[in-house]
Amino acid sequence: MSFAAPLFLLALLVVPAAVALYMRSQSGRRRAAAAFASPALMSSVAPRPPGWRRHAPMVLYAVAVAAGALALARPETTVAVPEERASVILVTDQSGSMDATDVEPSRLRAAQTAARDFLDGVPKELRVGAVAFNHAVRAIQSPTTDRQEVRAVIDHLRSSGGTATGEGLSTALGLLERQAARDRRRAPAAIVLLSDGESTHGRDPMAAARIAARLKIPVYTVALGTPDGTIRARVRGGGTVVRRVPPDRATLERIASVTRGRAFEAEDAGALDTVYEQLGSQVATRPEKREISAAFAAGAIAFLAGGGLLSVRWFARLP
Repeated sequence: MSFAAPLFLLALLVVPAAVALYMRSQSGRRRAAAAFASPALMSSVAPRPPGWRRHAPMVLYAVAVAAGALALARPETTVAVPEERASVILVTDQSGSMDATDVEPSRLRAAQTAARDFLDGVPKELRVGAVAFNHAVRAIQSPTTDRQEVRAVIDHLRSSGGTATGEGLSTALGLLERQAARDRRRAPAAIVLLSDGESTHGRDPMAAARIAARLKIPVYTVALGTPDGTIRARVRGGGTVVRRVPPDRATLERIASVTRGRAFEAEDAGALDTVYEQLGSQVATRPEKREISAAFAAGAIAFLAGGGLLSVRWFARLP
């Protein structure tokens, strides 16, 4: 919590000063009572001393003063609010290595399920697009609030071929640039890149990452799979061979670092779901300060009224 007018916090010094004066007055009252009657006769003179009730209203008044001082300082809290103008592109690798079953039921199926959950979880105002790629870009959907159009791209992912990460990133950047041109302003944007292998085709993904950095578009990367993941690939002349397909975590981490995004690793379907939940909160919202002075002012009034009511009820007067 922060304060827009912190100088008013000096008013809190009134509270300990008032407490000191009150304790001094109570000490004087006890001395006056002792002078009026000896301790042995006090039970006859005042058979029912108020005890703790005498101090309860003053405690409420002190809390009311403190709450009022905090209200004057205009307290603020930071909350996450939906970013209605933002656009996010889901860039998904559908290369042959996505057939690996080290992530159940397979890397591709886990990616599809997590992407659908992402679409269901982000605010409806968020514009979401999609790019699917293997050794070339295979499907494109411009940012839209129509979740069905994006879902159609996700549902039609089929694993085959190599990996052209740079092509997928460049295509996503092109979509966001065209969106900015249509809107005649550059709204907040981000790219979520899910891949499981080293780029083997097309342009250098780091070159695309540097362009994204210049455009201030963060790329959040997800390295899907385990280092021991394998697929069975066909070879010339017939037959198949088992090939290891570890995720290229180093490159994905560099892409995220250069673009000021964040790199994630997901070695199972549960971890991938968690990653997408975190991404939903990061790319679909923005931090905003909200003033909460009214709450403290209301608290001050409530404590002040409470102290007055107790004084009237117990002592038939206000202090």
